[in-house]
Amino acid sequence: MVEKFILAGDTALHVCDSEVGEQTILLLHGYLESMLVWDDFAALLYKSARVITVDLPGHGISEVKGEVHTMEYLADTLSAALVKLGVEQAYVVGHSMGGYVALAFAERHPEQLAGIVLLSSTPNADTEEKAANRKREIALVKSGKKELLAHTAPAAGFAEQNRRRCASYIEELEQMVFLAEDAGIVALLGGMICRADRNDMLRRLDKPQLFILGRKDEYISEAAAEKMVANHPQAKVVWLDNSGHMGFIEQPQECAEAILDFAGCGAQVK
Repeated sequence: MVEKFILAGDTALHVCDSEVGEQTILLLHGYLESMLVWDDFAALLYKSARVITVDLPGHGISEVKGEVHTMEYLADTLSAALVKLGVEQAYVVGHSMGGYVALAFAERHPEQLAGIVLLSSTPNADTEEKAANRKREIALVKSGKKELLAHTAPAAGFAEQNRRRCASYIEELEQMVFLAEDAGIVALLGGMICRADRNDMLRRLDKPQLFILGRKDEYISEAAAEKMVANHPQAKVVWLDNSGHMGFIEQPQECAEAILDFAGCGAQVK
């Protein structure tokens, strides 16, 4: 994997690229994460496909641009990044917030999309309650209390039964929160609050679609996930029975095999 900075549009973007493979898989991390969250998981993929990870602007060490990072801005930045990296089409895998970015990418740049994977993510817009929670997080960060997010959010992403086993990952996720600039966290929260509902777009999208969902996800309940699946019969679905919101860490083998099979790289993880 080659780590570097590129200029994607007018944004300095931190990327990691395995550079070799017939198919390209672009992995987009979630809120309060960075490309580092994919390190172990990407190793399960890059012998079968070209794998690209990025720090979405506002997290990791990519540039912060403005007070709000809309999903559209992030999608356009990724489009420019793929052009810069010489990638014509990619299978875009979006975890949680990364799924919101993947959906905006699918809407705005379908010619660059080989297929979309929503990994513990949803095409729904924020409910009023969710938007209010994000606004409270914005206030928390602006008041200098980011550490409260670091000490609560990472563990909540894992099924309770997996938290002890995944303790080292939870610690790494806590460090990612501290790494993110306060302004970047606020910008991404603002972008999630104002994002559009993309259910209709997804149903109309003439591209392969895969949902990977955890049965024990505390952010997207099993009932909510089942409803989403019922509303999108065009999508293939893989359930991770023993995972919460972080299925690619909790059940990495199953998750990797599902993505490689979807991308036509064979289901066997090498």
